[in-house]
Amino acid sequence: MSPVNLNLTETSIRVRLFNLLVFLLVSGFAMAGNIVLEGNYQGKNLYVRNPFAGSGVGFCTFEVTVNGSVTTDEWNSSAFEIDLSIHNLELGDQVVVVIKHKDDCAPKVLNPEVLNPKSTFETESIAIGNDGVLKWSTKNEAGVLTFIVEQYRWNKWVYVGEVEGEGRTGKVNSYQFKITPHSGENKFRAKKVDYTGVPRYSPTASYQSSSPILDFNPKKGVDKYMDFTGETMFEVYDIHGNIVKKGYSDKIDCGNLKKGLYYLNFDNSTSEFTKKK
Repeated sequence: MSPVNLNLTETSIRVRLFNLLVFLLVSGFAMAGNIVLEGNYQGKNLYVRNPFAGSGVGFCTFEVTVNGSVTTDEWNSSAFEIDLSIHNLELGDQVVVVIKHKDDCAPKVLNPEVLNPKSTFETESIAIGNDGVLKWSTKNEAGVLTFIVEQYRWNKWVYVGEVEGEGRTGKVNSYQFKITPHSGENKFRAKKVDYTGVPRYSPTASYQSSSPILDFNPKKGVDKYMDFTGETMFEVYDIHGNIVKKGYSDKIDCGNLKKGLYYLNFDNSTSEFTKKK
């Protein structure tokens, strides 16, 4: 064989080997899958059920990372624990866990809810200033959750707004919300609701408003509009208890309401009116 043919053969072999290596690498990535869990550290570890690979050789998981760092957990077994306590995490810190596994099988995280933020906050103070701003401070917030602000009126707690929580446990977090008071004594509170659906409430803050007591007209035979003596939050219910209108205004457009009796919540009062046609 001539040197030229030998060189061509060696070059061809190298090209084929290179192409084979690329193929194997690409195939290896294509045959891998990821399970990604994101949340906040709550002081608990994750537990994983880890089946055999589909080929029957070895276990499904081949790598686990926490916030980008490869863990030292013993994942080469039928079940293993991802120990989050060794990653220098504070309660409430953001956590991203990636479980890398073979494509012909799938591990199962048994308790992914331990990364869900909880409504664990303690109220340091809560009050309403003369400027009409509700201010409160908290500590020990384990994860970012929204504060829901509620006002007590019409013999029930009514949603009035939201403030995004900071979710930091190592400091006192401060919040504020501009209130819209009704006449007389007002009561406000803040709450958080986590994945369990169980709310956690702040204490109630009270505020005495000097605003005049509002009224409305007409009370009977409303045609198109019903007018309040000032701007107010309102709710209108039909005789079946269905809410048909709500908002904040100094009037209600009743033009599209059917004839009949309606119940009205406004200011700090409850009443009723009739639509004539």
